[in-house]
Amino acid sequence: MLMILVGIVTLYLVVKLYISAMQIGYISVAKSRPAVLLDSKKFIEAANYAIAKERLAMVGSIVEYLLFLIWISSGIAYLEGAFIELTEPYKSVVIVLGFILINGAVTLPLNIYEKFVLDEKFGFNRSTIKLYIKDTLITTALTVVLGGAVIWGASVIIDSTQLWWLWTFCFLFAVIVALNMFFPTIRALFFDKVKPLEDSELNQRIEALMSETGFVSSGVYVSDASKRDARLNAYFGGLGKSKRVVLFDTLLQKLTPDELLAVLGHELGHFAHGDLYKNIAVVGLMLFSMLAIFGNLPQSIFLHLGLSESASVKMILFMLFMGVASFVIMPLMGLVSRHNEFEADAMGAKLSSKEQLASALMKLVAENSSFPLSHKLYILFYYTHPPVMERLKKLGVDV
Repeated sequence: MLMILVGIVTLYLVVKLYISAMQIGYISVAKSRPAVLLDSKKFIEAANYAIAKERLAMVGSIVEYLLFLIWISSGIAYLEGAFIELTEPYKSVVIVLGFILINGAVTLPLNIYEKFVLDEKFGFNRSTIKLYIKDTLITTALTVVLGGAVIWGASVIIDSTQLWWLWTFCFLFAVIVALNMFFPTIRALFFDKVKPLEDSELNQRIEALMSETGFVSSGVYVSDASKRDARLNAYFGGLGKSKRVVLFDTLLQKLTPDELLAVLGHELGHFAHGDLYKNIAVVGLMLFSMLAIFGNLPQSIFLHLGLSESASVKMILFMLFMGVASFVIMPLMGLVSRHNEFEADAMGAKLSSKEQLASALMKLVAENSSFPLSHKLYILFYYTHPPVMERLKKLGVDV
């Protein structure tokens, strides 16, 4: 049984590395051809950044695989033995949090390298070591507090009923919905400082745009994201009355008001089509399927692995194989997501204009150093948005 599980994850690693290698090879060839959407210098720079990021991702995949081997062979059993005298649900909280924090500590050097070497080299990083340490400590504290509470709840459910997988799904799905509701508030409290948009004319134009689609928000805010990163972004956060529009200050600095409205029109297209709720439903379906499988595993699997059927073991095994399950269904999820993006683009063009949306998309590519071309296999597995060239062609823009 152990060999079968290792074989599944080994195949997962090989496929991921193969896709990354194909992407690197594709970009290496493409960057020697005439530039598209970017000037020649930016085109080559974006290609080099994409290749460097993919190579780092390959290293991350290998580290993830080695961690899996350690955990599945002896790591889980060691953690269980180290805290054998604790009673449930305290035991589950300590063991599962230990698993999460150890994984985080092992991958931390890769995150630091990406931030302070790779992103620094290509001009994206604006964070300081002090700010990074502060963010890491806050993230860890939130993981311990909020993650500990979720683990506690799941452990109590698992130990209380034979249909634990069904009730655990209900509990975790409720947590996912709550996190979507309160994400903007949590981010504003602990990470980015947000303040109401001061440009009254732009605010009025945004409010008018939102009213066209019936989008009711708690306000339009600006985030000081530039203190960490130079890339452009914006998001609509929250559910129900907690919805808010948050613009990165970098977006305001680089886009014209008309281009900004076109981007927001695109996001409003997602709202009008109910894409956020569809995405939550898809996540819920995947979570339900995974828990249904794990809730009906034969006892022999645990015996072969030399592990107990405790709540902590079930949660750790679930997290170890969640990545594999997600990877398998990513092509289908990506296909649906890319379709939704095309529809949102059509809404953005309708609410503003296709010329302004196209101009904004091209600026986003340039400012974020996004290489505009990718291997088809990479697009199939990893692209939640269509390639920008396809989006521009769909808008009727000559590229």
